[in-house]
This record gives sequence, structure tokens and C-alpha cells, in this order.
Amino acid sequence: MTDDTSKKTPPVLIFWIIAGWVGYCLLPWYMVEDGLWSFRWVLDGYPFDEDVAPGLFLIAQGEKLWLAPLLIPLTLPLLVLRCPKSDPLYAKVLILAGALGFGWLIAQGFSIGIRGFNFDWLKSAFGDLGDRQFGMGYGAMICAASFLFLLTQGIAARGAINGDVFVVSAVGGVITIVTAFVFFPIAKMLFAAFVTEDGAYSLSVFASKFFDDRLWGLGCFWGARCGAAWNSLILAILVGIITTVLGLAFALVVTRSGFRYKRALRALTVLPIITPPFVIGLALILLFGLSGTVTQFFADLFGTQPTRWLYGMPGVLIAQTLAFTPIAFLVLIGVVEGVSPSMEEAAQTLRANRWQTFRTVSLPLMRPGLANAFLLGFIESMADFGNPLVLGGNFDVLSTEIFFAIVGAQYDQGRAAVLAMVLLFFTLSAFYAQRVWLGRKSYTTVTGKGDAGVHPLMPVGLSMPVLLVALGWALFTIVVYAMIIYGSVVELWGVNNTLTFKHYVTAFSVRIEAEGIRWTGAAWDSFWTTITIAALAAPLTAAVGLVTAYLLTRQSFAGKNAFEFGTMLSFAIPGTVIGVSYILAFNVPPIEITGTGVILVISFIFRNMPVGVRAGIASMSQLDKSLDESSLTLGANSWQTFRRVILPLLRPAILAALVYSFVRAMTAISAVIFLVSAEYDMATSYIIGRVENNDYGLAIAYSTTLIFVMLSVVAFMQFVVGRTQIGRRMSQSRTNV
Repeated sequence: MTDDTSKKTPPVLIFWIIAGWVGYCLLPWYMVEDGLWSFRWVLDGYPFDEDVAPGLFLIAQGEKLWLAPLLIPLTLPLLVLRCPKSDPLYAKVLILAGALGFGWLIAQGFSIGIRGFNFDWLKSAFGDLGDRQFGMGYGAMICAASFLFLLTQGIAARGAINGDVFVVSAVGGVITIVTAFVFFPIAKMLFAAFVTEDGAYSLSVFASKFFDDRLWGLGCFWGARCGAAWNSLILAILVGIITTVLGLAFALVVTRSGFRYKRALRALTVLPIITPPFVIGLALILLFGLSGTVTQFFADLFGTQPTRWLYGMPGVLIAQTLAFTPIAFLVLIGVVEGVSPSMEEAAQTLRANRWQTFRTVSLPLMRPGLANAFLLGFIESMADFGNPLVLGGNFDVLSTEIFFAIVGAQYDQGRAAVLAMVLLFFTLSAFYAQRVWLGRKSYTTVTGKGDAGVHPLMPVGLSMPVLLVALGWALFTIVVYAMIIYGSVVELWGVNNTLTFKHYVTAFSVRIEAEGIRWTGAAWDSFWTTITIAALAAPLTAAVGLVTAYLLTRQSFAGKNAFEFGTMLSFAIPGTVIGVSYILAFNVPPIEITGTGVILVISFIFRNMPVGVRAGIASMSQLDKSLDESSLTLGANSWQTFRRVILPLLRPAILAALVYSFVRAMTAISAVIFLVSAEYDMATSYIIGRVENNDYGLAIAYSTTLIFVMLSVVAFMQFVVGRTQIGRRMSQSRTNV
């Protein structure tokens, strides 16, 4: 490298310096009431009106003088623009500027609220402030991002993680957003576990709620009821095992069999994940409830009395298995496809039969996927709220107990926090058990060498039971969805079965007038809002999840285990707790986003991010690190390697993250109940409102419409993303790898 090159200012440094000044001098510092992208603020007194003024204009008018010190860290990086990166001053100045600016933003944000100083000691030291501040807007956000990435560039210049700016910045960025949108709100919620009625903190209050018999009771062994903790744990283990087995069966049928209708089977496995959970519960009630079709048929056939067997653990187990098997399938399909065909062919060359090859080669290489599928099924069952609410009966689980502790007559945030801590302990224990089972073994099967193999078919002894299980479950799924569609076109489900389309007309009627199209249906507002929020959240969720997976599988840095723990934490907390904790954390400055569309997007990103992380980890564990090393040796940096080498090999993981995050944003219930507003009403909250008003026909018609919309979107995503092909003889076209 020449001296001129070493003195050249990195473009990324120039970008973040400019971004910091733009945020401080040009964009509104605080949240704009109508939203930044409406651009109404440009005509609403900008840049001098306090509500829309940039930070520089605020201090120029003698307002918000606590923003003036930010000029120092904004100016400091200008001093090292011409310094080479090897100069110790370069790193020191960037670290100082980033830490000073970011730290000051956090300090002033939490110290000053809408009523002046937030802490008594500040009032005692400085007196009443006589001013206030609101939630930070885009100006403050971009300025904070500038300081953060100036800090990470300085740390990289000091040699951290081999001086790789992309990796250090990615680690810093993920840690910051996970801290802000996972740890901070959860901490606000969990502190309530120790709060007494007079606002003090007490361990005895926590102990009395933690050792409650309703939580740990074992009465089910002598005819009473067991505590919610044991119910949730047993249910989650069963759901994790069953969904993993079914997901593997579907993946094997799709990839390792000669079954003709693979596309239809693959599409069918996605159906339950794109359906609001309570709709599946209603369909199961119509089939197996006290007056259900199947129940009445067998009661008449055998002359027995119908029972309420569905309500309780059996019904919740069936509903959760229906809902979460697609998650296991989406994780396992990429792993099963990713096993190197040449390794399986090598085993057969050594005279191993198909069963021996599958048992000793294929299945062991699928262990990361199996472990991740079980973990996701376990956590999903623990956090599920809709299915136990509809079908639980007297079968108490942690998620519904948390919901009733928050919104019920008791309104006990402390009990909700204790229940959340127990749930978190279970999920983290499953996470630890998964790591122990996988151990330190290598599951790499894809290297930089070409692979011309073809995946062998399943052994005959395995293919028949696998095919029967997959087809049996597929048939059951078809019946459930047939009942859902039927319920949307009858006058009153279970009472008046006259066929009608009035529910669809009421929800989605359209009128064409001289001015254009008028969306006159009652459901259109929530429908368009839901589509917009989900479309924004899905790619952001996939991006954050896959970058995090890349850091966890390809990089080594201090605090890596804590980093991985943080990325999984949001998935282990029920949506009800996420919703309430977000309200507590983000209803006041410095991040005041309650009632906006932003809080919905953020909640979906961090609620669903772990799926992208786990799918990415499962797939990346099969990619040899020599691929990265070869790219770096040829002169590419880490960002170019990640974008051009790793991402093209992760198409199944990308598809899993996109599909899952989009459909979960479309069908989420628990967190949405707390976060929607009059302006941003989501489809599921609207449907629940119809159910509460006993308008089941419209609710089911809306849900059916969502199912078909999401099926179309999923098919489009699969077409755009494509799929990874490891064996060259899998098609006539060239391999994607």
C-alpha cells in the first residue's frame, strides 16, 4: 500500500461525519407529530418552530441548550480527516468523539423529560429546569447513529477483531439496537417484580409471587390442577418434539422422495403459519368441540355421550402443532438441502445401503437443524397466547396467566414479571441444552469445491412411514382449512348455515366513482396498515437476523455468548409482555414512539429476529470457512465477502426469515393488542374486535382473505429469492453456488 493510499480518508468515515451534521443541522430533532415522511413539517414553521426545528436552530434561539455540547463531538472527527488510519491519534479522536456524543445523547435523554428533570438529585443541584423535551426524532436518531459508527471505526482502527470495520460496526450496531429494544423494555418490566404497592423494592414481595402454588402446584397428580409453570414446560417439550419430527418428515418428502406433488405439499405446510391462531382454534372447535362435526359423528356411531376433551392440553397441543410445524419445516428444509450429496454418495460407494447412509451420514449432519427446530418449537409454544386462550379451558399456561395478570381485574404487573422470569428460565434452559447436545462438532458439508452429487432417495423402510405421516397431517390440515373457508361463507357459523358472501362484501367492498376507487369496506384501513407494517418489518427482520447469524458463526469477539443470549431474549418473552414493556419503555422520552407505526415495526423486528438468526446459524454451520478465507485472500473485505459469497448460499435461510417475519407481522396478536392505535389498527386487532362483538362470519372472512393474500406473497418471495442447489445434476440449469 502506498503512502497516498494510506492517507486517503475512508469513504465510510466521510459518510458518517456528513450524516451527523445533517441530523444536527437539517432534520427535526424531536418527533414530528404527522411523521417525517409526510413533509408537512417543512411548511409548519421549519426550521424555527420548536416542534420541528433541527438541534442547531434550537440552541441558536436559546432553546434546549443541553444540545449545545454535541457540537464538540461533531467537530472532533474533522481534525483527523487527513490522518492515516495507522496514526494513533486517528483512533483516539474517533473513539473520543463517538463515546462523548453517544454518551451525552443518552445522558440528556434520560435526565430530561416532559416535565423537566427526571431525577430529584438534578433538581436539587440545578433547581427547576423550566423547560422540557419530547421523544427524539430522526435528527437525533441519525446523529446518534453517526456517533455510534464513529466509535466503532475508532475501535476497529485500534485493531479490534482484526481491524475489520464492517464486523466491528455490525457488532456495535446489533448490540445497540438489541439493548435499546430488547433489554431496556424487558428490564423496565422485570423491575416491577420487586416493586411494592408504595413504590419501594422488596425481595419478600418477589418471593411470595414466585413460590405461589398457582405457579408450581402439582395438584394434577391427585385430581386437582397443576401450576402454570409445569403445564407450560410439558406442553412445550411435546410441541418441540412433535413439530421437529413432522417438519423433518415434510422436508424429507420434499427433498428425498419421488412424491409427485411436492410443490402442493410445500405450500400446504406454510398454511398454518399464515393463519391467526384463534381461527385454527375455532375450526378445531367446529370439528372436535362438544357440538363438533367429528364429535357428533362418533357419538352417534358408538352411542356415546360427547365430551369436552378438546378443551385443555389436547386441544392446545393439536393447535400449536398445526401452527408451529411450518417453522420446523422452514428451518429444516434448508438444512436437509444443504447436506453435501457427494458425502452421501461416498457412503454408498463404500457399500453402505440407503438406511445406513441416512442414519450414519445424513441424519448426524442435520443435527444443527434438528436442534434449532426443536428450540424454536419449544420457545414458540412457551410464548404462544392465542391457542391457549381459545382452547385452554382450565389448563393454565404462563402466557395466558401473564395476560390476565396485566389486563385482568387484578392488574398485577409484579406477578406478570415473575411469570415472565420463569418462562425466560425455561427457554434459556432449552437453549443451553441445545448447545450441549450439539457440542463442538463440525457440521460443515459445503466447501469451496464443486459438488456434482445428487441427494439419494430415502430408504424404503423410512420412506413409507414418513410419507404416511406427512400425508396424514397434510390431509388433516386440509380439513381444518376447509372448515375455515366454509365458516366464512355461511350466515352464522354453527347456527344458520345458509351460504352467503355478505361477510366479504361488508369487509372488502369497493366503489368506483368519478374521483377514483373508494375502499368502502370496513376492513380496508386495517388491511392496508397491516400490509405496510409487515412489508417494512420483513426485510429489516431478515437483514438483522442474518447479519447477527454471520457474526455468531464467522467471528470471534469478547462477550459473544452474551451477544447470542441477547438476540434470543425477545423470542423467549411472550408477546403480551413485549407489548406492555414497550408501552412502559417508549411512552416517554427519550424514545417516545407509542401510538405510532414505528413501534409496531420495531416490535415485529425484534420479536421475529431470532428465526432469522437460528435459520442463518443452521445454514452457515454447513458452509466451510475456507470460502470466506478465499474471498479475503483475493482482496475482498468482510462486507464484500458477506454480500457476494455468504448471502447467495443462504437463500433457504433468507426465505425462512422473510416468510416468517412477514406472516407473523400479519397474524401477530398478543403484542399488537397493546401497541395498536386509532391511526394504526392492525388486522388481528380488528378481527378480535369482531369476535368480541360475536361477528364471527366477518372475522373468519377477513382471516380467509389474509390467508390467500399471504399465500400469494410467500409464493412471490420464493420466486424472487429462489433456492440453493448443492448438486449440479439437480436440474438442467447451472448451479446457483
